[in-house]
Amino acid sequence: TMDELLGRQRKVYLETYGCQMNVNDTEIAWSILQKSGYLRTSNLQEADVILLVTCSVREKAEQTIWNRLHQLKALKTRRPRSRVPLRIGILGCMAERLKEEILNREKMVDILAGPDAYRDLPRLLAVAESGQQAANVLLSLDETYADVMPVQTSASATSAFVSIMRGCDNMCSYCIVPFTRGRERSRPIASILEEVKKLSEQGLKEVTLLGQNVNSFWDNSEVQFNNAVPTNLSRGFTTNYKTKQGGLRFAHLLDQVSRVDPEMRIRFTSPHPKDFPDEVLQLIHERDNICKQIHLPAQSGSSRVLEAMRRGYSREAYVELVHHIRESIPGVSLSSDFIAGFCGETEEDHVQTVSLLREVQYNMGFLFAYSMRQKTRAYHRLKDDVPEEVKLRRLEELITIFREEATKANQTSVGCTQLVLVEGLSKRSATDLCGRNDGNLKVIFPDAEMEDVNNPGLRVRAQPGDYVLVKITSASSQTLRGHVLCRTTLRDSSAYC
Repeated sequence: TMDELLGRQRKVYLETYGCQMNVNDTEIAWSILQKSGYLRTSNLQEADVILLVTCSVREKAEQTIWNRLHQLKALKTRRPRSRVPLRIGILGCMAERLKEEILNREKMVDILAGPDAYRDLPRLLAVAESGQQAANVLLSLDETYADVMPVQTSASATSAFVSIMRGCDNMCSYCIVPFTRGRERSRPIASILEEVKKLSEQGLKEVTLLGQNVNSFWDNSEVQFNNAVPTNLSRGFTTNYKTKQGGLRFAHLLDQVSRVDPEMRIRFTSPHPKDFPDEVLQLIHERDNICKQIHLPAQSGSSRVLEAMRRGYSREAYVELVHHIRESIPGVSLSSDFIAGFCGETEEDHVQTVSLLREVQYNMGFLFAYSMRQKTRAYHRLKDDVPEEVKLRRLEELITIFREEATKANQTSVGCTQLVLVEGLSKRSATDLCGRNDGNLKVIFPDAEMEDVNNPGLRVRAQPGDYVLVKITSASSQTLRGHVLCRTTLRDSSAYC
């Protein structure tokens, strides 16, 4: 086709900003462009097409893109006349949110593609070749890119992300995601399993199931499952959207994915606390290869603020869920998200969040100051009335408390033996290796010879993708350190951990 002819010798440079969904979307976009004859380059100077996969979740993320466009403008104007004109594209959430503004403010932007329009990239680039700006920011009710296998670009990778659903229906009052990524839709289970099997055949040892609201997964594509189980929510939780009848739920998917390869670890992100029925918790507890790690975004410790955020739970229901999860999955690692300075947040509300951090004692956390986004319910109904300096002070306090509590939580691992999936050399030391434990914490240990459990007498050194047992000797808020005992397999490790 004409699109393919245009792409044949063009080199494309992709740059990713924001969440892990965008990393996955970058590979989807590349997979589509590759089929149209484009080549990929990691050298900005030799690129004919530069595509930025963008984020809109906070104002700071968007400002980063405006600054980057300013830098790229210089690259475009300096380009020699002898070369084909440089084309620049904005992909993802910022394209969706600011279509007109980007096209008018930056005449240098040639194409815009929203998160559901990546199949249209070859056509958009073909239009741009004629010197016109081209845009497609239509949101879809059914696009899941189920038939597009993302291209794994890192040959040395030990882990991969698999997108299982797109969009979000929760409509939390602070969040732009339903407006930039559209309504929830899930990929058929068969398509997900096919991708996971391919990754297993490539030797990958860890898969993270990915979605904006991953545990509300609902595959209703297979007619024979129309009478499957109804939606079950976590106890004490409510939801804003209609009950979904029939279909396959997240527990079915988790069960199927964990059976593909018993040596492959399974994680998932980002979930909503309302979607943790007992059958999901039971599966995590029972299956050795489903990581005992749960991300449980709280956002605030104040029931009053949670109601204003439209989260669908109170502080009490959330704390009860934490206790229930810890009873159901002994040794589980918990992480969370928090927003400092949401609309109307008082000092008392802030103190409640501080006390929740102390009460739960998370292993990991992601904390941010509130950033008002247009289109959201908060923008239309609430006032962004917490001064910026107060937001930042509260954020600093939350970060300090979080680090203190995470250090305490992680220090309970000292003296324990943990299974670690080796990722490679430590960034800070050429004599240390780095990997992650079941709870997704970084573990650093010296690169030393060790025994292989399945080959007694054989001395080996750990390679990326190996499972090793590490005795933990120290812990901080973000990292564990220890010394390596032996190389093992996931199945054999349960006898030691």
